[in-house]
Amino acid sequence: MAISKREVSTGELHISISGLFDFNSVQEFRSCYDQSNKYKKYVMDMSQVDHIDSSALGMLLNMKKTVGDGVSIHIRNCKPGIKKIFMISRFDKKFTFD
Repeated sequence: MAISKREVSTGELHISISGLFDFNSVQEFRSCYDQSNKYKKYVMDMSQVDHIDSSALGMLLNMKKTVGDGVSIHIRNCKPGIKKIFMISRFDKKFTFD
């Protein structure tokens, strides 16, 4: 698992995740967004994610709660199996899927 982040414009942060997105990712993932109120949009590139578990879903929900309602979170480039998990979990109601 690897997580990288880069600011692409003022107020927008892209986070790329690869490999397994699971409980072992908690600290590294949280450090990407933890209470940094300077971003109004987060874009999560999931193109290299091979597996997610329930703790990854929880991490995304916690991120949404931490950054607040005025911030948009976009999830992009999910593999079909990963996107299916998000849809079954109704994440399309809280996140934008591109």
